[in-house]
Amino acid sequence: MSFFWLTLVSALRILRRNPLRAGLTMLGIIIGIGAVVAMVSLGQGASASVQAEISSLGTNVLIIVPGATTVGGVRGGLGSISTLTVEDAEDIEKKVASVTAVMYATRSVLQVIRENKNWSTIVLGTTPVFPDIRSWPIAEGNFFTQSDMDSAAKVVVLGKTAVQNLFEAGEEVVGSEIRIRNVSLRVIGVLAPKGQSITGQDQDDLVVLPFSTAERKVLGTKFLGTVGIILVATHTRHEIPAVADDIKDLLRTKHRLHQTEEYDFTIRTMEDIAKTIAGTSQTMMFMLMSIASISLIVGGIGIMNILLVSVTERTREIGLRMAVGAKRAHILLQFLIEAIIMTAIGGVLGVAAGIGISLLLTTMIGWPTIINTEAVVAAFLFSVVVGLFFGLYPANKASKLNPIEALHYE
Repeated sequence: MSFFWLTLVSALRILRRNPLRAGLTMLGIIIGIGAVVAMVSLGQGASASVQAEISSLGTNVLIIVPGATTVGGVRGGLGSISTLTVEDAEDIEKKVASVTAVMYATRSVLQVIRENKNWSTIVLGTTPVFPDIRSWPIAEGNFFTQSDMDSAAKVVVLGKTAVQNLFEAGEEVVGSEIRIRNVSLRVIGVLAPKGQSITGQDQDDLVVLPFSTAERKVLGTKFLGTVGIILVATHTRHEIPAVADDIKDLLRTKHRLHQTEEYDFTIRTMEDIAKTIAGTSQTMMFMLMSIASISLIVGGIGIMNILLVSVTERTREIGLRMAVGAKRAHILLQFLIEAIIMTAIGGVLGVAAGIGISLLLTTMIGWPTIINTEAVVAAFLFSVVVGLFFGLYPANKASKLNPIEALHYE
């Protein structure tokens, strides 16, 4: 144990002789470890954010959107023509088993005006079950009712971002009036803030009004009763596959599609969307980590080169130590310890840099990050392994020097 301690102290003294060279040698390790820790933190944060949003919307929710269509030999892309109707949504609710609620909606981006302020935002025409299916509580006032829907009442519920851009701080929102396309609408409620979606969109930047009001008085439509999206809620997530199959059969029959024709609608589940986004995030994370690992390899090569130079500079010292009784294993251990110390210090600094970058990204940009203890420990241990691997060749070369030749080396 005393020999190991003396070797450690000796290695630290040797590294202190040229701190600039040692620091520059460790730079590749610092950058590589810092990048790996930051990338893992970003990946973990993104995954947690996706899971949280999926949970907030509900894993027992199906999304139906218009699909690709072919009209007169001309093929249109996904959603190019609205092939879904209010009647489709109502039939799904009535005829498909295990369905608890159905919501349909239409949307557009329009200018919303209040007194001398205006704001371009998403105008969403939907049904009274919107807060339940979207798990979106009301912060102030109330959501519109079925009675408002039946009478096409001129009422509206605002998202938090829309409120911030149309009203002054502390100003009364509920009960005030806004205008969309010269139609006056009374604000009856404010939605609780939701933040960014998994795609980075501000979910609070919207105004919500009854579908009938949107269709007849605000947004307008080419064909009455057409919708842009249908959301279907089931009792549990395990019923999703059976419900999806039943909806496909129902809509194929309603839309009079031949067995050889493609569906003119698309059904998605939140879990499918989550898997797609998570898969994309994971691929990007692995790519960035691969790039970051190149820095570790470069850093390891740098350490090997510096140790080879050190072997050349200290040839006479090595010969002298061998002449007074140092064994090959002692020389080998000394150079290995020097390599491991450099990479360990670089690993610690790299971990600190990675955590700092993660916290900075969260504070300044708002990107979700989670510091994973296991990833931090693994990154540090990997830096030590890099030092051991790339330090082995110079250490082995130093231990094989001939003492006589080493003492006469100039």
